[in-house]
Amino acid sequence: MKYSVIDIGSNSVRLLLWADGCSVYKKINTTRLGSGVEKDGALSEEAIARTVSAVSQFYAQALHDGVECVYAFATAAVRSAKNGKDFVWAVKNACGLDVDVISGEEEARIGFLGALEGRDGGIIDVGGASSEVTVGKNGEIIYAVSADVGAVRLKDACGENFAALERFIGERISVYGTIPRCEMTAVGGTATTLAALVGQVEPYDPRKTHGTVIQTENVLSWSKKLLSMRQEERLQLKGMDKNRADILGGGLLLLYSILCKAGAERFTVSEKDNMEGYLLAKSGRGRS
Repeated sequence: MKYSVIDIGSNSVRLLLWADGCSVYKKINTTRLGSGVEKDGALSEEAIARTVSAVSQFYAQALHDGVECVYAFATAAVRSAKNGKDFVWAVKNACGLDVDVISGEEEARIGFLGALEGRDGGIIDVGGASSEVTVGKNGEIIYAVSADVGAVRLKDACGENFAALERFIGERISVYGTIPRCEMTAVGGTATTLAALVGQVEPYDPRKTHGTVIQTENVLSWSKKLLSMRQEERLQLKGMDKNRADILGGGLLLLYSILCKAGAERFTVSEKDNMEGYLLAKSGRGRS
């Protein structure tokens, strides 16, 4: 049986096609749904239109490829926006697809399930409008906290001012409190793009970025480097995601800050993430 999962994030919409127990492909469309939410508290009409179109196209693609069951979930941008329900209705009206708006805690849980599949360890997921940290031990999730800060939200709030970014990040990640010490894995576009930059992977190939181990100190170095560059200079870097170049510097500073709070000297990049985790949860295999 073929399944698809559509992840409606604050920065991009992604599509997973799953068949015979493994991922067949992933596709992405960067729509910046969460742009402006930090300032206005609402999704803009333009961002809603772009994202509804992307979701509808991915839904049609899944059906064209013979998928029998399509799941769709939305994260921080939709759950925190005062007009989030309007977006859910717009998707339903456009293509008939029901969107599950998940909580920050559920987002943390499915990220953990997807990346580690029940193994012990910790997951850091830097998103567009929120970031989740999850830790599991002996088959149980012992820590899962979501913070209202992500790469798009940082850009909206602070631009590329390093000092302002540091202050904003410090305030928002205080909700993590004491994170249990463990080996950390990072998922999401901030981490995978960094892996592509470190390995100079171009064109992008998840088989080459998956499993990359990166030292925490290098994350800060890349953040400072990117924040000091002009956009056109960033776009010339080998391995750079062109749709993420303007928000990556801040996203990496956020990732670095979380790693420091977790006491992690290094982390592993995983290409498996919350889409696989959502499918596991829906199939009943993710009951942690």
